[in-house]
Amino acid sequence: MRYINRLLTFSYLILIFSFFSCTSSRNIIASGKVTPKGAWKVGFNSSFNIASESISQLDDVAEAAIDVISDRAKNNNPVYYSDSVKVLTRALMAYSLDPVAPNFDFYVRYGVAERVDIGYRYASGASVFDAMYQFMGSTGTPNNPGPAGIYGSIGLQYSGQKSNLPKKLGFNKLSPLLTYEASRKDILIPLVFSKSFGPEEQYGNISWGLVYGHSFIKYGFRPGNLYERIGGNSRKINDFMDKENYSSYGGFVNAKIGFKYAYFLPSLNFYYQNYGTYNFFNLQQESYKGFTIIPSLGLQVNLGYGKAGRR
Repeated sequence: MRYINRLLTFSYLILIFSFFSCTSSRNIIASGKVTPKGAWKVGFNSSFNIASESISQLDDVAEAAIDVISDRAKNNNPVYYSDSVKVLTRALMAYSLDPVAPNFDFYVRYGVAERVDIGYRYASGASVFDAMYQFMGSTGTPNNPGPAGIYGSIGLQYSGQKSNLPKKLGFNKLSPLLTYEASRKDILIPLVFSKSFGPEEQYGNISWGLVYGHSFIKYGFRPGNLYERIGGNSRKINDFMDKENYSSYGGFVNAKIGFKYAYFLPSLNFYYQNYGTYNFFNLQQESYKGFTIIPSLGLQVNLGYGKAGRR
């Protein structure tokens, strides 16, 4: 029974943290061949973010006295900065940076020029904008193909997002104790190569490449009944805000499988990042680093091939 309760606790915590998590969209499904000029692509992706640092926090959070802290906070009793509070703040930050959670995104792409396309993606509450430039390979279409070969492109992606403690899952009981807020801005630069299945990706492609990302994090707490013991006295802990930034390095492999107008897109992305060191109320300091794996599966529809020529 104890293990069942812990499993249920883990599942509940994952659900909670997935709601307030604040992470960038790093699932690369791009091909080395950009959208032909004048053409559109629309699609949907389902992915799961698996972060080693966040997973390592689960057991500690389950063992922490969250219920005790909640009871004290909601009854207006003072809570002192303790090991349980440290575990909670450490886990909040870890999941905010890189959660273990499912993600869903919808996107649209348009070919604005012969070798340039732009896109918009709505990814689990975040707006993502990007552009890709094709520096290698033909710009033809299946109806007007160019020479066969490897395609290559490079892109620039920007996203921004905010998060806080969810109010509808019971975790808002901690608001009298910890009101947590975080926001982030992310830049991603993917380098993509692909090999076509059939002329000009008529049946799809296999793609691979490298990714560099940089994230800018702003986070803070507005505590209510949280106190620090100083000798025989106590002091109320003040609001706290801070900033940090870090780089990510990764790679990916994806495929596009279908025919001319509709395709399935399986993808696997992997990253390593040193998230940096974070201060909490000037009483606690935590460092994070780890690997992230992002498997995904999507559906893409092509709406016209434009008037691309053969180059």
